[in-house]
Amino acid sequence: MAKNIKMSASKRERAGKGVARALRREDQIPAVIYGDKKEPVTISMEAKEANLQFNRGHLFTTLCELDVEGEKSLVLARDVQLHPVRDNVLHIDFLRVSDKTTITVAVGVTYINQEEAKYVDEKGILNINRYDVDIVCKAKNIPDEIIVDVKDFDIGDSIKISDAVMPEGAKPAIDDRDFTLATVAAPRTVEEEEEAVAESDAEGEAIAEAAEAEGAAKEGSDDVKPENAEKPN
Repeated sequence: MAKNIKMSASKRERAGKGVARALRREDQIPAVIYGDKKEPVTISMEAKEANLQFNRGHLFTTLCELDVEGEKSLVLARDVQLHPVRDNVLHIDFLRVSDKTTITVAVGVTYINQEEAKYVDEKGILNINRYDVDIVCKAKNIPDEIIVDVKDFDIGDSIKISDAVMPEGAKPAIDDRDFTLATVAAPRTVEEEEEAVAESDAEGEAIAEAAEAEGAAKEGSDDVKPENAEKPN
C-alpha cells in the first residue's frame, strides 16, 4: 500500500453556497469529514494543495493524515466535486478510517509477463477488458494493484478474475460470477487489417465533415458570444 499523504485544514462553522463561493475566492475549498459514528465536521482547505493531491491520481486509494488545527484524523477521500469547465476541485468528502472500516474501491490491474506469454510466438493479441477492478477490503489495507500473470495463456483463452492474485483480505465486489478481465485473440489477417484501416479512415472523415458543418453553422449564426465572455462559476 502507498505511503499515507498528509494534508491540513481549518474548521468552519458555517456552510452553504454563499460560504463556499467566499472560500473559493480566497483560494480555499470546502470539505467535510464524516463516518466512524461521529458527527460530521465541516472544514476548509487550500485549493492548491487539494488540486495537487487530486491530480496525482491516488486520492481515492491512499489514506490521508488530515490535520485540522492540530487535531489529526486518518481519512480517505470518497467523493470529489469538480468544476464542470475547469476541472478543478470544488469540494471533497472525507471518510474517517478505523481498523474496522471496510470499503469498496477501484484498484488497477497489472498484467505481467506479457513478453513471455505463450500467445506471443503465434502473434496473439491481448485484449484487455478491465484496467481496474472494484474490490472490497479494509480501508487501512488498500492494495496498490492486482496482479495477473498472463504467461501461460494462449490464443482463444479468457482471463478471469479467478486468475488474478487477490491481495490478502480483499475480494472482488462482483461475487456472483467469474467475470472476464482480458481475452487472447488470434492475429488479424491482411484483409482484416485493411478493413480496420478503412473503417478508421471512414470514421475520421465523418468526424471532420461534422466539425466542418458545425463550423459553418456557427459562422452563419447571428448569436455569437463575445470573445471575452466569462465562463460559468
